[in-house]
Amino acid sequence: MSSEPMPSTSRRNVLVTGASRGIGRAVAHAFAAAGDRVAIHHRASAELAGTLRGELPGDGHAVVQADLTDPEAVRAMVDTAAAELGGLDVLVNNAGVFLAHPVTATSYEQWQQLWRHTLDLNLVAAANATWCAVRHMNAGARIINVSSRGAFRGEPDSPAYGASKAGLNALSQSLAVALAPHGIAVAAVAPGFVETDMTNEHLKPPRGDEIRAQSPFGRVARPDEIAEAVLWLASPAAEWASGTIIDLNGASYLR
Repeated sequence: MSSEPMPSTSRRNVLVTGASRGIGRAVAHAFAAAGDRVAIHHRASAELAGTLRGELPGDGHAVVQADLTDPEAVRAMVDTAAAELGGLDVLVNNAGVFLAHPVTATSYEQWQQLWRHTLDLNLVAAANATWCAVRHMNAGARIINVSSRGAFRGEPDSPAYGASKAGLNALSQSLAVALAPHGIAVAAVAPGFVETDMTNEHLKPPRGDEIRAQSPFGRVARPDEIAEAVLWLASPAAEWASGTIIDLNGASYLR
C-alpha cells in the first residue's frame, strides 16, 4: 500500500468478481462506460466472460478465472488482475450463491455442506480477495461489497445466505475503519430481488408476482440500478460514505 493518492481524473483499474452475468456484468459495463479498465472474474463461464470483454467500451480489459472457495486461487486471480490491468484501484466483491436449505427439510449432511459452501463463497472469499487486493492498492482506492436485503430481514429458506451477507456487512464496516488510515474506503450495497439468472426461477409465476408486490413500485430491481450505486460508492466523491450499507430494495424492506 502507498500513501500517494491516485489522481481523481485517472483511468481506474477495477476487479469485479462474478462478473460474467447478472449484477456483476452490469457493474463491469458501468465502470467501462466511465472509462475504466475492468478485470472480469468468472469461475466456469469463460465464454460469457470473453463475450463481455468484447462488449465493453474502451480497451485494456482482462478476463481472470478462479474458484473463489480456494484461497490460493483467489490470491493468484487478484495478482493476475493487477498485473494485467497495471494496478488495482477498485475491488467489487460481487460473486455469491443463493441455495435453499430449509432447516426442517434438509438432511444434516446437506445442512453442513450448504452452510460451508455458502459461507466460503459469499463471505470468506470476499475477505480473502480483499486481503489480496489491498496489497495492490494506494490511497483513494475503493472496496465495494454486494450484500443483500436478506442480511437484515433474514432468509428462512436460505439461512446460510442471510448469515453470510450479514457477515459481509460486518466485514465491510470493520475494514472501513481499518483501511481509512490508508486512504481506502469500504462500503456495501444491499439489494433486494434483482432480475438476474440467479433469481430467474423465483421470479416466475406465481411467486414472482408476490415478490414484485413486496415493493410499492410493483417490480424488482434491474442490474444497472445496482451498478450505478456501486459506481458512485467507488467514486472520489464517496469517500465519506465509507462504512455505509446502501439499501437498494425499492422500499420492500425498511429498517
